[in-house]
Amino acid sequence: MRKKVIVIHGPNINMTGERETNIYGKETLEDINRGIIAHANDLGLDCETFQSNHEGAIIDKIHLIRNQCDGVVINAGAYTHYSYAIRDAIALLKIPCIEVHLSNIHNREEFRHHSVIAPVCVGQIAGFGKYSYLLALDGLKPLL
Repeated sequence: MRKKVIVIHGPNINMTGERETNIYGKETLEDINRGIIAHANDLGLDCETFQSNHEGAIIDKIHLIRNQCDGVVINAGAYTHYSYAIRDAIALLKIPCIEVHLSNIHNREEFRHHSVIAPVCVGQIAGFGKYSYLLALDGLKPLL
């Protein structure tokens, strides 16, 4: 039986391809999701993607998948830096979660350097653009 993973995209990730393309790239979220799903399939994983600009919707999704998925990849966007509510939702999971970012958050504004969700994730990948997601799937696979 194939393991199931979910990739959760937070606020403004839906504007990838339009928003600050020098930082986030020119590919749309739809393009990125196609690559994620293809890579997951190559790894023998079933993959769902989800995006929301709303903190509560992200929390609800984490609650919903807690018994339905084997692993999580999350790009919480700006919520990374201050959402203790998303941090607490991730903490309740009994499955591995990897934090990702398209940009190198440690090479940007000071407020982006700290992640409140990192302590409840098994790892963090940042700065590789769309490939951050693929690297996260590679890292997640042996943990499932």
